[in-house]
Amino acid sequence: MAMSLQTPDKIRSLQRKLYCKAKAEPAFRFYVLYDKICREDILSHAYDLVHANAGAPGVDGMTFEQIDAAGLEAWLAGLRDELVTKTYQTDPVRRVMIPKPGGGERPLGIPTIRDRVVQAAAKIVLEPIFEADFEDGAYGYRPRRNAVDAVKEVHRLMCRGYTMLLTLICRNTSTRFRTRTSLNRWPDASSTETCCG
Repeated sequence: MAMSLQTPDKIRSLQRKLYCKAKAEPAFRFYVLYDKICREDILSHAYDLVHANAGAPGVDGMTFEQIDAAGLEAWLAGLRDELVTKTYQTDPVRRVMIPKPGGGERPLGIPTIRDRVVQAAAKIVLEPIFEADFEDGAYGYRPRRNAVDAVKEVHRLMCRGYTMLLTLICRNTSTRFRTRTSLNRWPDASSTETCCG
C-alpha cells in the first residue's frame, strides 16, 4: 500500500481554518474539536504518519504488518467507532530501558500503535490552534523548526549587529544547563566578517 506523508488538501484546509480563527481571535475557545479527531481522513493520515515513523510495538504486541495484513480499513473503522462511541481507552505504555551515550540507561515509554494514531490525530487537529499563539522566534517543539534553526537565527542576527540579552536553556537526557550571555560586547567588525563570512 503506497502512502503519502503530504497532508491531504481537505485536512490542510481544516488546519488553515483553525489557525486563522485562532490567530484572528486569540481569546476564542474551540469547544467542538473531538468530532474532527474522529474523522476517517484524519485517522487515516495519522496512521500514515505513525507508520512512517515506524517504532516498536506497545504492550499489545501489535505490529504495522499485522494491522496491514488483517485489513487497515477495518482496523481504522474499529478505532473510529471506539472514539465516536466514547468507549476508547488508552493502553498501558510498554517501558524499556535504553542506553545513554555517556553510560547508564534511561526509561523509554512505547505506546501501542492504536494510541499513537489517536495521539497523531489529536496533534493534527490541535497543533494549528497552538501554533497561532507562538511567537515567531520560538523554535522548540514546532513543525519544521529545530534547535539548529534557532542557532542559525541567533547567528544571523548577531551578524547583522543586533545586541540582546540571550537566555538559552539546553537540555538532553544527561545534562541540563542554563546560560545567559550578553551579546552587546561584540568584537570589532573584522571579527564579524570572519564569523559571518
